[in-house]
Amino acid sequence: MNARRQLGEFLQTRRSQLQPEDVGVATYGDRRRVPGLRREELALLAGVSASYYSRLEQGQAANASPEVLDALAQALRLDDVERRHLHELATRRKPATRRPAAEKVSAATRQLVAALGGVPVVVLGRRSDVLAWNPLGRALYAGHLSQRPNMARLVFLDAHTRDLYADWPAKARGVVATLRMASGRHPDDPQLTALIGELTVKSPEFATLWADHRVKTAGDAVYEMRHPLVGTLHVTQHTLRVTDDQSVVVATTEPGSPSHAAMTLLVHSAATGF
Repeated sequence: MNARRQLGEFLQTRRSQLQPEDVGVATYGDRRRVPGLRREELALLAGVSASYYSRLEQGQAANASPEVLDALAQALRLDDVERRHLHELATRRKPATRRPAAEKVSAATRQLVAALGGVPVVVLGRRSDVLAWNPLGRALYAGHLSQRPNMARLVFLDAHTRDLYADWPAKARGVVATLRMASGRHPDDPQLTALIGELTVKSPEFATLWADHRVKTAGDAVYEMRHPLVGTLHVTQHTLRVTDDQSVVVATTEPGSPSHAAMTLLVHSAATGF
C-alpha cells in the first residue's frame, strides 16, 4: 500500500462526505458535479493554497507539516482517531527493506490470558491474526476450527462467523476500520497488503467498506451472538491494547442474565470437550 495514495484517498473521501452547509460555505444555488466540498473550498477553510491541497490529494506532496495537517483535520471535522490516522498517513517513512518479524505474544500477555480462564480471551495482532486464545475464546469465536484463524478473513469469508453475529454489518465495519488504522501505521507490510488484496477480491462487502476509508481504534462493543451450541447471548467485547499492534479481547456477559447462563453453559462445554 502506498502511503501517499492512501493520504490522498482519505482526504478526498472525507471531503466528499462534508456538505457546504455543514461548514457555512455559501453555494448560491450553483450545481455541483461531485458530492461534498470542492478542493478549493476545503483549502480555503484550512488556510492553505488550492494548488498545494490538490497536490496532497494527488499524492504529489510529502512534506505536510503537523500544523497543516491539524488545520485540514479541523476543516474536515475529523475526530481524534481520524486526526491521528491523517498524521500517520502523512509521516514519511523509510521503505521496508525486509519482511516484518513474526508477531510474538509476550510472557506477560500469556499470563494475562491464563489468568482470565473463566471468560473467552483472544489476542489479536496487527493484521487481526489470532496470536493466542484460551479454550473459551476458541469455543465462542471459532469452535469449528482447529487452528488459530485470521479474524478479518473469518468475518468476511467464513459462513459460520457471518451467522454468529446478529448484526454482521456492524461487526464488519469495525473490522475494516481497525484494519485501516493498521494500514496507516504499516503501509509497507506485505502480509497486510496481501490480506487486504485477498479480501477485496473475494468479498464485495469488504471492498465497499474499504473504499469508505473509515477508521477507528478497537474499543468496547456489545454484540448479539447466535452461538450454535448455546443459543443467543449478548456479549461485551472489551479490547485491551497491550502494544501498538497487539490487543487482548475479553468477552463478558451481564451477571444473572440469560446471556450469562448461556456463557456458563459454554464454559462447561469447553471444559468437557463439547
